[in-house]
Amino acid sequence: MRAYLLSRPRPARHRRHLACLLLAGTTLPAFAYAASPLPNQTQVASNKAVAAPSAAKSSAPTDEEIIVKAKRRNQMEVTSGGQLGALGNKKGLDVPFNIRSYSSSMILNQQSQTLGQVLENDPSVRTTYGYGNFSEMFVIRGFAVNGDDVAINGLYGITPRQLVSPQLYDSVQVLNGASAFLNGAAPSGSAIGGNINLMFKHATDAPITRLTGDYTSSAMGGGSIDVGRRFGTEKQFGVRLNVAGQSGEDSINNEYRHSTALGADFDWHSRDNSTRISMDMNYQNQGVDGGRPGLMLSSSVTSVPRPVAPSHNFGQKWAYNDLNYIFGMLNIEHDLSKNVTLYGAFGALNANEKGNYSSPTLTDAATGAATAGSMYVPYNQTNESTRAGVRAHFRTGFIKHEVNAGGSALWEDSAAAYAMALTSPTTNIYKTPQFTSPAQTFVGGVLNDPQTTNWTRLYSLFFSDTMSFLNGRVALTGGFRYQNMMINGYNYSTTGRGSLSTPYNQDAITPVVGLVIHPTRQTSIYFNRIEGMSQGDTAPASAQNVGQIFPPYKSAQYEIGAKYDIGRFSAALAFYQISRPNSYNVPIEGTGYSVYKQDGLQRNRGIELTVNGEILPGLRFNGGGTLIDADLRHTAGGLQNGNSAIGIPNYTINGNLEYDLPFLKGATVVGRVVNTGKQWVNTANTLHLPVWTRFDLAARYTFTTYHKPVTLRFGVDNIANTRYWSSSFNGYLLEGLPRTFKFSFTTDL
Repeated sequence: MRAYLLSRPRPARHRRHLACLLLAGTTLPAFAYAASPLPNQTQVASNKAVAAPSAAKSSAPTDEEIIVKAKRRNQMEVTSGGQLGALGNKKGLDVPFNIRSYSSSMILNQQSQTLGQVLENDPSVRTTYGYGNFSEMFVIRGFAVNGDDVAINGLYGITPRQLVSPQLYDSVQVLNGASAFLNGAAPSGSAIGGNINLMFKHATDAPITRLTGDYTSSAMGGGSIDVGRRFGTEKQFGVRLNVAGQSGEDSINNEYRHSTALGADFDWHSRDNSTRISMDMNYQNQGVDGGRPGLMLSSSVTSVPRPVAPSHNFGQKWAYNDLNYIFGMLNIEHDLSKNVTLYGAFGALNANEKGNYSSPTLTDAATGAATAGSMYVPYNQTNESTRAGVRAHFRTGFIKHEVNAGGSALWEDSAAAYAMALTSPTTNIYKTPQFTSPAQTFVGGVLNDPQTTNWTRLYSLFFSDTMSFLNGRVALTGGFRYQNMMINGYNYSTTGRGSLSTPYNQDAITPVVGLVIHPTRQTSIYFNRIEGMSQGDTAPASAQNVGQIFPPYKSAQYEIGAKYDIGRFSAALAFYQISRPNSYNVPIEGTGYSVYKQDGLQRNRGIELTVNGEILPGLRFNGGGTLIDADLRHTAGGLQNGNSAIGIPNYTINGNLEYDLPFLKGATVVGRVVNTGKQWVNTANTLHLPVWTRFDLAARYTFTTYHKPVTLRFGVDNIANTRYWSSSFNGYLLEGLPRTFKFSFTTDL
């Protein structure tokens, strides 16, 4: 459960605040001088940048060349590979895992304002809300990835928990499959079916001064400023500054959102590039006023209600959350020799959240009658996270070794309280009355000074050896991670920290085995088996057993797959099996609340296909599909054995098609389809959500003005204004967004 610390802002005030931020960003004289409008690309060697200035001065680029470069920068780009924790940065073909990276150009082009909107491009990911609040939760291979368990630069514990502003990041990476060996145990115990990793922006050799303005229906406006420079005789110093914000009413009636994100990223490398240091400091505030919540179904409901009108809001105007985060990290790498690299990282997060929540519980599917409670939750969190290790390359005879060894640690102190109403006023999801928040007389903890309710310490040591044979055609990875998990849960008390309730101190050794075979230079076949140890689930604030911590558990994954990558085009096919304990919310009749419970084992088997790249010159595709069989086993009394888990689609399909118009230079049209299969609403498998499909259309046009590139973007999500329940994960029905118009412009100054 998440909440927020800042006082509840009004939309108008946030619009003024946003304007001030944007004006402030334009007054950065050290960085805002005119820059060449080159694409935002990966940093090249600094000696190349020094060797070419005379050529640049001799011939200024023409407007046509500027358009071509800006157009190339804006192309949809999904690459195979990324940051793989203990293994470092790897190409997709060379590792026994399936990983994809979505670039900042895709984030910009699709006008994504949250991390969930970025991940709408991935066929193996579905986004839903958290427990009774407005936070984004992600589902990969049928298992949750909580906001707490999204990593930054491979480090857990430093990411904003509920909502993420994607403007601060250069890429969003999705790893399909268990990642316990690569990154260690996730702080909240999720990320069993996959991992999401964010990479901070850093200065490139090409200077950047980029201004963006955007508008989203119904009345949400904002913008961003992105400035990057390199300095020094060898371009060894880099600075990247980002300011982004948005505020107003979105496409759901009377739902107001605001966001502010500030990022300052610094890096330095020695003249010979043997030492590399980066430091990233960030601030983020996001909030929702009067948001449309998820919908719980009472156990007496025997059918799924028809979806409400797409823009209708069945929430209460007094419901809100406000999220405030300060976070950052320090990375250091040093090459002892050509074959040995030492590295270390340290990160920290301070979170202050608060919110007043009200999720209706449906009592009559035909009429839409429901009850709605009220719960206020203040939440504070302080995290520290670190890792260190060594990577070494050497040979023993005809075998090439890559050895990785190191350790990681995470400390998390979570403090929370709650005030709950014991009455649940009646409401209706179709004709929703507004009522005052009922008196919150049932209190847990100290509301104005939340005390520690959960203290977590995660230690781990890891070792792996990747052995390559036959000139790299065969690579065998073997390794392990020793994980120690100490978790203390404390009872709520109105007089200070409560008594210790659920202490755990457990450890385990979890192995990993991976095999990669390259039949050709452009193809690979792979296999992996990974075990992981994870913290047990914690009952959310929406449940009456709020704060209960379930014991840690071990999970196991088997995966086999194949990949094809020729640079401009890639494809991957995977077959997998993963299992873990099953947890979900069970509604309590007549209360508007629920109890969180574990029951049996969830075993997911599936097939994944992803395709990315340029099909023909000017025609690009990103998408794929999945099939999932989420089977329940060992349930209480065997009553649910063989049934499917709640909220897991039996299939998902995504397709993004992008085409450069040959008859209009600088113009591109984009089409996207998102198709999601049947989802069960209850473990008895008597209720399910029907299949749903959403169509999105977009276009952009790049031209020059005063020899500077300008890109205009226009998009419509859910162009047919289809009404549908998009998710039933954890038993909450989440309505899909209505038709939403988006417009933005970007110029490189």
